[in-house]
Amino acid sequence: MRLLVLPRYNRLGASSRLRMMQYFPCFESAGIDVTVAPLFSDAYVLGLQQSKLNIGEIFRAYVQRVKTLFLSGKYDLIWIEKELLPWLPAEIELVLLSRRTPYALDYDDAVFHYYDLHRNLVVRSLLAAKHSKLIENSAMVVAGNTYLADYARHAGANHVKVIPTAIDLFRYPQQSHVFERTQSSSPCVGWVGQRATAEYLTAYTEIFQRLSSEGCATFSAIGINAQSHGLPMNSIPWSEQTEVADIAGFDIGIMPLVDDPFERGKCGYKLIQYMACGLPVVASPVGVNCQIVEHGVNGFLADTVEEWERSLKMLLADKELRRSMGLAGRMKVEREFCIQVTGPRLTACLKDAAMVNNTGK
Repeated sequence: MRLLVLPRYNRLGASSRLRMMQYFPCFESAGIDVTVAPLFSDAYVLGLQQSKLNIGEIFRAYVQRVKTLFLSGKYDLIWIEKELLPWLPAEIELVLLSRRTPYALDYDDAVFHYYDLHRNLVVRSLLAAKHSKLIENSAMVVAGNTYLADYARHAGANHVKVIPTAIDLFRYPQQSHVFERTQSSSPCVGWVGQRATAEYLTAYTEIFQRLSSEGCATFSAIGINAQSHGLPMNSIPWSEQTEVADIAGFDIGIMPLVDDPFERGKCGYKLIQYMACGLPVVASPVGVNCQIVEHGVNGFLADTVEEWERSLKMLLADKELRRSMGLAGRMKVEREFCIQVTGPRLTACLKDAAMVNNTGK
């Protein structure tokens, strides 16, 4: 089988790295010949993180993607992360995809809401139905959670498979020190993410400040400059090489969210990372978080500010509770949220999609 993979980013883009690239060894061992052609470079991703938009880079990326599509006829399947050309109408993409090679779409975010809920009427008029049209003509949709899968089914998808975003157990070894920490200072409450999601933390700034001043906890954030967001947290630079060790240095992992349509489509990956490191978690009861977090077993679901403070205090005061919840979380990741489990399922899905042609769905 010859597979053309069209991720949005290179390895610096978390969605592309986790939803697609980390599975390449699994595909190759199953006899799938993989060709990958990211839309945007790592330099573009770094520019986004610094709020720099390079129009020339975007133009070159779009031209290269169109060239890639003209050679797509030699593949058995095209696997696309979300869409081919962001902010362009579906009709352009469907013309590029009408070369009798079936395609599968991968969603780990509710990116369709960028269009159908956009404040600009022109954008909504031109693009609101874009993803529905792409989905309707696809051979398969691979969705990271049920919210995304439901959207795909409603849009007329022929085949939908739910494959959660997962970690590689080989990168997250279960080491004894993860569960038996010796603390010389207060327990650390940690978060990992990007600038775009740091805003979810701001509602809990007073809690962080209060628990810090009382000596109950320290707070750290991986991947952002916390001070620039007004957050009383230590800032830890993100890198693919150090993120697992940095997360394992936490005692509690947190994932606050707001209950809005886009957030309901998130895949809860940071929760899975925390749990893979043996950490108990506190998370907002939004979307897939309610499936990942078993309240009172591997962490707590907290809605209000008062619930967040109560949950954090309970975990901070009880080392044995942190240990038992962390162990329960690790076991759940091993059962459901690792590529050792999802890899064979995804491989089978893509092989099935490759057997579908554009005239026989």
